Amino acid sequence: MELKVTRWKRYGHDRLYANLPDGTAVGWADVKTGDITVLAAEYRDDVITVLKDHLRNNPEPVLPQRMPKTPEAEAPPLLPPLTAADDLSANRPGQSLLDKSGPSLIKRVVSQLLRRPAEWDSWRKGLEGEQRAGAELNRLEQHGWRVLHSILLADKVDVDHLLIGPGGVFSINTKHHHKRAVWVGDDSVKVDHGKPTPYARKSRAEAKRVARVLERFCGFPVPVEPVLVFVGVTDLKVVATQLSVRVYREREVSALAPLSGVLTAEQIEQVYGVARHRQAWSQAALRAT
Repeated sequence: MELKVTRWKRYGHDRLYANLPDGTAVGWADVKTGDITVLAAEYRDDVITVLKDHLRNNPEPVLPQRMPKTPEAEAPPLLPPLTAADDLSANRPGQSLLDKSGPSLIKRVVSQLLRRPAEWDSWRKGLEGEQRAGAELNRLEQHGWRVLHSILLADKVDVDHLLIGPGGVFSINTKHHHKRAVWVGDDSVKVDHGKPTPYARKSRAEAKRVARVLERFCGFPVPVEPVLVFVGVTDLKVVATQLSVRVYREREVSALAPLSGVLTAEQIEQVYGVARHRQAWSQAALRAT
């Protein structure tokens, strides 16, 4: 098995990740200590071999280094007690679209009679895509993950799904392109060889916004990775070289289940407690204005 190694430096960490051709991480090495963590047992030998080789050729020292002393961090702000009205864990996949109710009945009928694409088609496809992806993500709860749906940010933008667990936090954007072929590059996506769309760039920006909110109220670094999930596509080709955005079909999100080594059980619950609180996101929106 040929594994590709990429370097990841963030939140004070410096790691080398061993990835499958589709971008799924199967192991990582700490550049400072040389410790190797295997995420998928079936690739253990390949992971250890390729990461040891890269560590050997790494010009930077692999011995632990003393961290510079920093002033004591400020305590994170406190959120008010969680109420049923502010609890986002009750949101269903596609909740924000359901709240909008979609186009009026008259608009739907007119569009169907004229047989032309309309707002109704976009609303219906978007809702179906989020529901199908959400159903697959909900299955990961049995593996120790927490899942939230339809988290409203500022500017009427929402995070389709948020996955929180041992492997970190994943900000998930769902795209429903029924019976279409999708090509994914580093910064853009093409559907049926059409005009490039900035799905990847927007997903990275969304993940950064999510990380800022979670870190503000948690008081510790919260790694958030962007994920694009394509629903209903006939073909999905990923040619990205940076692998900064994970890309899956809806049935492939189970590849996230075995990831670990990023958040402790206590941190998972703390992050989930912040993420499910509507006021964490609304306060962040007020702070940004």
